[in-house]
Amino acid sequence: MDSTPPHDPELLDKVINLAKRRGFIFQSADIYGGFRSTYDYGPLGVNMLRNVKNAWWRSMVQLRHDVVGLDAAILGPPAVWAASGHLETFTDPLVDCLKCHGRFREDKIDGVCPNCGSTQFTESRAFNLMFKTQAGPVEGDGATAYLRPETAQGMFTNFNNVLTTSRKKPPFGIAQVGKSFRNEITPQNFVFRTREFEQMEMEYFVPPAEAEQWYRYWIEQRLNWYLDLGIPADQLRLHEHELADLSHYSRGTTDVEYRYPWGWDELEGIANRGDYDLTQHSVHSGVKLEYYDQAANERYTPYVIEPAAGATRAMMAFLLAAYHEDEVEGEVRTVLRLDWRLAPYQVAVLPLSKKPELQGVSQRVLEILQPHFSCDYDVTQSIGRRYRRQDEVGTPLCITVDFDSLNDDAVTVRDRDTTEQVRIPIGELLATLRTRTQ
Repeated sequence: MDSTPPHDPELLDKVINLAKRRGFIFQSADIYGGFRSTYDYGPLGVNMLRNVKNAWWRSMVQLRHDVVGLDAAILGPPAVWAASGHLETFTDPLVDCLKCHGRFREDKIDGVCPNCGSTQFTESRAFNLMFKTQAGPVEGDGATAYLRPETAQGMFTNFNNVLTTSRKKPPFGIAQVGKSFRNEITPQNFVFRTREFEQMEMEYFVPPAEAEQWYRYWIEQRLNWYLDLGIPADQLRLHEHELADLSHYSRGTTDVEYRYPWGWDELEGIANRGDYDLTQHSVHSGVKLEYYDQAANERYTPYVIEPAAGATRAMMAFLLAAYHEDEVEGEVRTVLRLDWRLAPYQVAVLPLSKKPELQGVSQRVLEILQPHFSCDYDVTQSIGRRYRRQDEVGTPLCITVDFDSLNDDAVTVRDRDTTEQVRIPIGELLATLRTRTQ
């Protein structure tokens, strides 16, 4: 498999600059000099991130009858993380450079200090990535709590609750989207690796004998999700972990990898977790987490297949894959060819003039479209400049209201990718746009 990065070595910088300039992603606490590895999502970024999560939820929950949702707490007691193995094994190898005293994750620097070039380091030691805090006003062991490093454990500890209330039976899944926190040693590459991030995870509980077939099923499903939303096939690949590289809980793990500007790296992981999690929580809590199969008259601990994706990491991959530069009317144009389901705005309404009569027609167009599409409304600068702005933020369709609209009650619809323009009666606009965005 080709392991070379994309041809444009400046792609990451271009996307970072666009993200800040157009309001996708800002450095957190920027007026105070920023806070490393934390980011705020601006007006366009919050729209796109929500669209990524909605697309995942629609695929994983809404369009299925065998998956239900959950929203578990971020804070958790030490007992949960002791049972899951996080307190003991959730570590990365930490080394210090003996020359500049920088601290790094050993497996990410290839023996050379990225700060000063030295090859002299301290002995590697395990660094736990959990964020520890205190719950309540009194400090002590009884008040210790942890910010979750993954959303998965809340789905395991709620297994009996969901099983009872949803009346599902294996195979079935519990899905969750939410914040997770990891005290990364070396955050890097914009929002690819950060200490605070959002995950989209699903735990799919299956009879043990069916685990392998469902593991392969979910690998295919998750790869196809990215393809369906516009990432080219040659920018995605599957990487199955060797036995020696598996996590302590895993009986098999495959990553969906994306071809980032720095090379192939993880986009999503699909793991066969076996019965590790339910067994561990059963032992530590004293509560049985099993399924009783009435037809077979037997009890068993289900195996778990886990597709785990980062919402922020997925958004970054979609931005990178969508970024293009071409030439329109003799000028270089930057365009985000985002799938309409992910674009921050699906439609932009652009009155040709600020005159009240055109504003009135434009407002009528907005009232027709806003219940069905995410819409922008832009009246500043020339129409050409407004088209370029909308192209750069990925808006698939622009609707221009001009002075002819006052006579023919029609508007001009412009396509982002082809730049083609067609005249459409306002009364037919909604039906036409629905057809164009299917």
